Amino acid sequence: MLILLANAFLGLPPVVVGLGLYLLLSRSGPLGFLALLFTPGAMVLAQAILATPIITALVHRSMEEPWQQYGGALRVDGAGRLRSMRVLLAITRRSVLTAILAGFGRTISEVGAVLIVGGNIAGYTRTMTTAIVLVTSEGDFLLALGLGFVLIGLSIAASAGAFVLWEK
Repeated sequence: MLILLANAFLGLPPVVVGLGLYLLLSRSGPLGFLALLFTPGAMVLAQAILATPIITALVHRSMEEPWQQYGGALRVDGAGRLRSMRVLLAITRRSVLTAILAGFGRTISEVGAVLIVGGNIAGYTRTMTTAIVLVTSEGDFLLALGLGFVLIGLSIAASAGAFVLWEK
């Protein structure tokens, strides 16, 4: 059921996640007492909700074949479920890293949900993506492009760094 939901939520619309969180976190919402709305915490929560199905579905898919191939042998050799998962994660580490980077890509490019729950408050909840939206709406396309190139550079640097660190 978890995998079915993860696959179903691969295309989860960010504005729907933002709206749902807004309703949950608003003062009159069931989680309003947490006072998270229009904070970085709410933005991180929204991004985690959007990234989780991607990472879950891709990691599950990458581990299916190795589990079929090695799972029985690991269990016969006395490895428990947790130990078996660690071995399979080591075998599929490149695919797992790709899944994590796909989730990261979803979060670094996110506008809709973070704008709804974060509010785009200068110096507090404004992200690079929401800044791009703002300066574009003001007609400052050069700044928007510049910010876009910086964002792409950060994404490339994060991915390259992750692969370098992962291989050590």
